Amino acid sequence: MDSDLRPGDDHPAHDLKARVRAVLERRNLTDNVSAEQAAASWEQDRFVARARALFYARMMFLTLGLLILAVPAWSGYFGFNGPISFLGYFAMLIYSVANLLVIDHPKAGRWVTYLSLCIDLLITVVLIARPQVGGGLQSPLLATQLLFTTLFAILFPKPLAILPPLLALPITTRLDLLLNRSVTAVELLTLLWYLGLNFIIVYVLVYLNEREATAHREVVSLQGDLKELAVVEERNRLAREIHDGLGASLSSMIIQAEYILNLAREDGLRTEIREMKATAEESIEELRRNLRMMRDDFELAQGLEDYVKTFRDRTGQTIHFERTGLTRKLPPDAQLALFRILQECLSNAAKHAEAKEVQVRLDFSAEGVHLVVRDNGKGFDPGRTPRGHYGLLNMRERAMKLGGSIVVDSAPGAGAQVAFSLPCLSA
Repeated sequence: MDSDLRPGDDHPAHDLKARVRAVLERRNLTDNVSAEQAAASWEQDRFVARARALFYARMMFLTLGLLILAVPAWSGYFGFNGPISFLGYFAMLIYSVANLLVIDHPKAGRWVTYLSLCIDLLITVVLIARPQVGGGLQSPLLATQLLFTTLFAILFPKPLAILPPLLALPITTRLDLLLNRSVTAVELLTLLWYLGLNFIIVYVLVYLNEREATAHREVVSLQGDLKELAVVEERNRLAREIHDGLGASLSSMIIQAEYILNLAREDGLRTEIREMKATAEESIEELRRNLRMMRDDFELAQGLEDYVKTFRDRTGQTIHFERTGLTRKLPPDAQLALFRILQECLSNAAKHAEAKEVQVRLDFSAEGVHLVVRDNGKGFDPGRTPRGHYGLLNMRERAMKLGGSIVVDSAPGAGAQVAFSLPCLSA
C-alpha cells in the first residue's frame, strides 16, 4: 500500500485525537468531562505544582538547618546540642519526603501538606523564641513568618486556612512575656509592621487567586458553550445539505414513481411501483424526522405517536399507544435513542414475533423517562440471540451510552416486553 494512502498516519484528526487522549489520561478524565470536572482537575494540578515547590523550599531550609547543627556557634545560639536535635532534623526530613509521596492524592495530599506546613511553622516559632538573648521579636528569623503567610495563602487561599501563620506573631509576643522579656516600643512597632505586611500579603494573594480561578472557570464554561454552539451550527449545516440534496432526490423519486405508475398497465408492475413509492415516502419521512432532531425541533411524544400510527397503517397490526406524565424536552441523543428503540421493537414484533397486538407506553416521571413495548407474539430466549441479529445489542449500547437501562423480558410462546429507562435529563 502506498504510504500516502495509509489511514491514520500523519492525519490532523488522528493527531488531534491522540493529543486529547493524552491530556485526558494525564488528568484522569473521561471523554464526557464536564466543566466542573475540568476546573477541579486544573485546581488539583495547580495545587500539586505549588506543593512541589514547597518541598524544594523545605529542602533549602533543611540544608540551612544542617549548617546550623554543624556550626557550634550557631547551634549553641539556638541551644541545639546533643543527639535529640539530629533526631528532630531527620524527623523533619522524613515527613517532608512523605508529604512529597502523597502530593498527587486529591484529598490526602492537601491534608498532609497542610499538617506538615503547620509543623514547619511551629518549629519556626520555636526557633524564633528559643534564644534568650536576641530571640522573639528581636530575632533575625522573624521575617520567616512572612514566608509562611505567603505559602499558606498560595496553597490554601481560605481565611481559616491562613489563620496559623497570622497567629504566629501574637504567640511570639506572648512567649516573650512568658520568658520575662520586656517588649519595647520598637518591638511593638515591629509587631504592628509585620501584622500590616501579613494582611497585605493575604489580601493580595487571596484576591489574585480568586480572580485567577474565576477567569479559568469562565474560560472553561466559554469553551463548553463554543463547543456546543459549533455542534449546533454543524448540525444545522448538515440538515440543510441533507434536505437540499438527499431530500430533493427522494422527492424526485416519488414524483417519478407516480408518473411511471400512471404509465404502467401490468398489475404486477404497478404493485412493485407502489411499493417503491411507499418505500421512498417512508424514507423521506424518516429523513424529515432526523432533520427535526438535528435542528432540535422534534417533539418526542408526538413523534412516537405519529410513528406508531404510520406503522399500524402499514402493517395492519393492532398497536395501542399510551402517554403518561408531564412531557418535557429531552436532549437530541436521548430522543433519538427512544425513537430508535421503539422502531426496533415494532420491527421485531412485525417481522419475527408475528404479534397481533402491541402495547406501547411512554411515561415521563420525576426520575426520568420510561418506554415500555410489549407484544403478544411467539417470544424468544433473550440469552440466545441468533448470529447476525444486532437489534438487542444496539439497544443495550444506546442505553449504556446515555446512562440508562434496558430490560428485555421474554420467553418462547410468552410474548416479549422491552422496558427502556433514562434518568432525568434536560435539553
